Amino acid sequence: MPVLHTPAPDFTRPAVPSHRPIRLSAFRGKVVLLNFWATWCGPCLAEIPRLAKWQNRLGAQGLQVIGVSMDDEEADVVKWIQKLNLPYPIVMSDARLSLRYGGVLGLPMSFLIDRHGMLRQRFEGPLDASLSKHRLPQLLQE
Repeated sequence: MPVLHTPAPDFTRPAVPSHRPIRLSAFRGKVVLLNFWATWCGPCLAEIPRLAKWQNRLGAQGLQVIGVSMDDEEADVVKWIQKLNLPYPIVMSDARLSLRYGGVLGLPMSFLIDRHGMLRQRFEGPLDASLSKHRLPQLLQE
């Protein structure tokens, strides 16, 4: 399991559906909200509009949401990306990536990574709206 206040495990995965490589370390200088989710996870789908809203509202201040789908089939993910018109990149997970983040056993699960690439917080379950009112602005100002 990654330890808070240590570097977030780096990865490169193809974006869905473009297959353009997404490398976590390329987002240094931004606050990254890494969100593990799946199309079959009701709470995941319920929180995605909130994540999209945060990306749209706070992206110019340095927030970057990255979705990591735990689905087996990319086609299922593409349907949801199109349906939800997501403003942030989605990558497909693999066993190695989820293990590097401690084994993602429950969904949704999110990690907050600061501008220096350090893990600052881990969230199990849906994210609370207060995150955008307190914790995100704090990290964006650092």
